[in-house]
Amino acid sequence: MEISSLTKGIILGFSIAAPVGPIGILCVRKTLQFGRLSGLFSGLGAAIADTVYGVVAAFGLTLISSFLLAGQFWLQLIGGIFLIYLGLKTFFSKPTETNNRISHKTLLGDFVSTFFLTVTNPMTILSYLAIFAGLGLSNTAGNYAGASMLVFGVFLGSALWWLILSEGISIFRKKISQKVMTWINRLAGMIIIAFGMAALMMSI
Repeated sequence: MEISSLTKGIILGFSIAAPVGPIGILCVRKTLQFGRLSGLFSGLGAAIADTVYGVVAAFGLTLISSFLLAGQFWLQLIGGIFLIYLGLKTFFSKPTETNNRISHKTLLGDFVSTFFLTVTNPMTILSYLAIFAGLGLSNTAGNYAGASMLVFGVFLGSALWWLILSEGISIFRKKISQKVMTWINRLAGMIIIAFGMAALMMSI
């Protein structure tokens, strides 16, 4: 039995989102310090960025993909610098009781930061282009309904991973003391800085 376009998209979105990277580290840290909503919105920013690249790959938008790949150096440079900034900010952040107060502005900031990081990562578009081409999914052959369901599935799969991660991590949140949270911030900050430095080195 042939797998539907929606199911294929869900599997692809989940598979690409799941590997641990800087976004995953940010999501875990946000969930532990601010709660599941903060972690979920951080993940949804990445899910929307994944969907954007899914559109490019599924509909064969070669002009856009060529533009993104041509600007790979600048995207990686900007993304690396932003990662280092977020890493330093995370490292020096101090957990306080007021961090439990989540505002719409905070959630929007969580969403925008991870969306920006995912969009500026050239490996994301390369992953989608390679996988879609390898599985023969980039040739829509005029089947725009199927391509649309595929892209929607990518969003659902990616969002599902971030929902599972944020909900799972939130279980341990109340068991973590302020002192432990400080060390988690420092460790997360160092890991994110390392990812940023790696991105800068790759752009050189």
